[in-house]
Amino acid sequence: MPRGERPLAADGGPLLDFAAKLRKVREEAGSPTYRDLARRAHYSIATLSGAASGRQLPTLAVTLAYVRACGGDEGEWERIWRRTAAECASNAASDPDQDRDSTSPPYVGLAPFQQSDADTFFGRENLTNRLVEHLRRNRFLVLFGASGSGKSSVLRAGVLPKFAGTPALILTPGARPLEQCAIQLAARAHVSPGTLHAELAAEPRTLHRAVRQILAGSPNLTDELLVIVDQFEELFTLCRSTEERDAFLAALLHATQTPDSSCRVALAVRSDFYTHCTRLPALVEALVDAHVPVGPMTTDELRSAIVRPATLAGLTVEGALLATLTADAHGRPGALPLLSHALLETWHRRRGNALTLAAFQAAGGFEGALAQTAEAFHAGLSDTQQKITRRLFVRLIALGEGTEDTKRRVPRHELDDTPDTVLVLEQATKARLLTVDRDHVEITHEALIRCWPRLGGWLSENRDQLRLHRALTEATAVWQSLDRDPDTVYRGVRLAAVKDLPKDALTSRERAFLDASERAEQAEALHARHRVRRRRRLVAALVALLVCAVTAVGFAARTQQIVTAQRNHVLALKAVENSVALRTRDSSLATQLALVAYQVESNQATRNGLLSVLPRTLTGHVRAMAVTLDGRTLATAHDDAALRLWDLTDPHRPVHLGTHHDHNKDAIAMAFSPRGNTLIAVSRDRAIRLWNVTDFRNPRLLSTTRTRHADIVFSVAVSPDGQTAATGSYDDTIRLWNVSDPASPRLLNELTGHSRNVKPVAFSPDGTTLASGSDDRSVRLWDVADPRHASTIAVLKGHDNFVDALAYTRDGRTLLSGSDDHTALLWDVSDPRHHRRLGRLEGHTDVIPSAEFTPDGRMVVTAALDGTVRLWTTTDRSRPAEQASLAGLSGGLAAVLPLSAHGTIVTLSNDQAVEIWNTDPSRALAHACAHVRTPISRAQWSRHFPGLDYRPPCADRT
Repeated sequence: MPRGERPLAADGGPLLDFAAKLRKVREEAGSPTYRDLARRAHYSIATLSGAASGRQLPTLAVTLAYVRACGGDEGEWERIWRRTAAECASNAASDPDQDRDSTSPPYVGLAPFQQSDADTFFGRENLTNRLVEHLRRNRFLVLFGASGSGKSSVLRAGVLPKFAGTPALILTPGARPLEQCAIQLAARAHVSPGTLHAELAAEPRTLHRAVRQILAGSPNLTDELLVIVDQFEELFTLCRSTEERDAFLAALLHATQTPDSSCRVALAVRSDFYTHCTRLPALVEALVDAHVPVGPMTTDELRSAIVRPATLAGLTVEGALLATLTADAHGRPGALPLLSHALLETWHRRRGNALTLAAFQAAGGFEGALAQTAEAFHAGLSDTQQKITRRLFVRLIALGEGTEDTKRRVPRHELDDTPDTVLVLEQATKARLLTVDRDHVEITHEALIRCWPRLGGWLSENRDQLRLHRALTEATAVWQSLDRDPDTVYRGVRLAAVKDLPKDALTSRERAFLDASERAEQAEALHARHRVRRRRRLVAALVALLVCAVTAVGFAARTQQIVTAQRNHVLALKAVENSVALRTRDSSLATQLALVAYQVESNQATRNGLLSVLPRTLTGHVRAMAVTLDGRTLATAHDDAALRLWDLTDPHRPVHLGTHHDHNKDAIAMAFSPRGNTLIAVSRDRAIRLWNVTDFRNPRLLSTTRTRHADIVFSVAVSPDGQTAATGSYDDTIRLWNVSDPASPRLLNELTGHSRNVKPVAFSPDGTTLASGSDDRSVRLWDVADPRHASTIAVLKGHDNFVDALAYTRDGRTLLSGSDDHTALLWDVSDPRHHRRLGRLEGHTDVIPSAEFTPDGRMVVTAALDGTVRLWTTTDRSRPAEQASLAGLSGGLAAVLPLSAHGTIVTLSNDQAVEIWNTDPSRALAHACAHVRTPISRAQWSRHFPGLDYRPPCADRT
């Protein structure tokens, strides 16, 4: 007969209460033996009996297995376990034998390691040695890595201590990188920051001279200075001045490249800003020998980072906890701050000198620990303080433009200095969510953006409104810096756009700026009314004179026509400008302004304006899209890992067909097979995925294959026979795949020849030729009739910068290429070996990432980062002519694809919005009034069309 369990004390605290409840569940199940329970739960008898012993809290997994074997409610028991874990942690925190405040934690949490933390910085020894060797051999280093990969920590706690005795200058660029640099240098050189800033802006050599002055004034120091620029991506997210950005970079590069250099520079850059860096010509040349990637830590490195700090502090790490942490963090480049924070929270909940899996689970787990900390901070605030918290954290984020959102360092004076704001800052700093110094506030790490769902919800609710608010904040700062100069306040459309911002979301400085703007607007309106009165008097006088001057009637009538035509021309152009600006805020009014402008004067500008305000937004949060060959079906890949399919046979009535929810959320490019029954995609994890979309309402994932490319896969294309796929990668290669069996794609060949990143790839209509574009500024044509023995046919050269887009006409005789040099080129490739360049498409003012022929091959559509879509007539390939220019949303356009309906295109913006456009003015006019909800009011008409009779364009249809 089995021996009975040891009785539990009557009042023994949360552990014994927990054990008693477990035993009761076993009794209610008929008191099965622990041998029977072990068979059902797949845990040992000792583990299960120990769970109900009351000596220690079992892990959540063991608890749920025990309850499941007894037929208990797992959901209820998970809540009981978490409540007990919290009570145990609270009791441990108040234990007088374990004074938490007197012991320094061995982990830093979300904050990066500093130079003073070098003794507890483990796991990155190999990378540190590689960086130190690089810096001793070269004077310039650019460290690329994902957010949370440990770039800042390895530079501060790894590299800096290896240069003992070498003075270091650490800075983040912020909105004014030259000013930050000048302040840091001036403090070391004992000169005026203002003078040094002016000299840095005027002469790149100033930084080199300032470094030499610092070193000469400190004879005890070495003869070199180490400059570390952390969060270099702020040059693109916060700095709005191209001139200041270029001057800052020029100063850094000159300081490292001059023959008598006394400076070594290390930049830490998020990897998703690599493309931004390649748009800076001076930096591109330096990157060739300077860039070093930061990848995920290996299993051994993770073990070292977890165990060795604990060992130094006299602690032990439970084996189950170590296994769980390494499994969760392995292979995830942005996981280090989450790992460090989870360890810190586990340390706070430790039992004696042991870090346990139970304490880790009580803290919320790997990603949940951060969210749990943030939610606990939020729950401890009053309603008013929670509203302040929302406004504060949103203000501390720089919204991404084609990249992930990043943290924003905010000057302390930008925030209101109310008691509630001060309390929120203190509590968030105590929770290690914010870092606050004397002058600035910032979130401790960008991992908070990804892992706190509440913050993600705040950021996604109304991003357009957030961008308006951010622009208002910047305008307010300029206004303040110029002593409230009235010429810098908002007027007209910009003022109207921000009037809808919630007043309680604005700081007192911003409200003062808006008040000044409204006063200036009212003053201008009063002045305008005075001008109108004077003009009316003048017109009345002229009319009297005209009546008297009978002989000049004919001349006066002609003059009146000219004046009226000129007035109408000015009104039409102004209305077009206002309609485009109002498109996202009031589409109904924007449509009517564009319609009236077109009716007042039909010209190229008013046609463009009308087409620009009529696109239909289909969906948002889209990473990539593809259209079938017949132009009727669209596929979109979304941030939430969903793949959605749409029927666009009638673009005015798009139909959602189906959704697949297991798609990878980091899709980069997609393409349909020619028959439209297979969809192929590549993603940021360098995998190629194929779906069966024969039934558009039920897409099915067939296979996921690692491409084995050594860097980002930029593009994918499918051959006309559907048998072969091509992938272009930043590892400078192209790979050909046999996809005749979509469930099992096979690698056929690797094509080499480009000297830099391969971006677009495109098959010719007969499938015998593959075109590829590259950052080496060339287009290569490959003979792929036999993919296993492909070879280069020709190299097309003519672009002055990276090649980003390629497209063939349906007859395969003409190739189109789009480039970073803001142009697109047409090539005659009817005989690829004797190709010739035809016409050049010029008009865009920024990179052209997408270009396509219309199905009839008579027109070209291009999309650019300048935010415009342009249509070109190419019937004469040598002399293409621009037919229309459509203004898109802010942030630029990433892709454009023609649809089956005549004159209809679909675009994907860098704001991740998919929109459908009609480029035929007659069709656009026929459907324009469908965008109008309420007719334009008389007051609005008088404001936009003074002197014209009130005639709402869609009054009879609304």
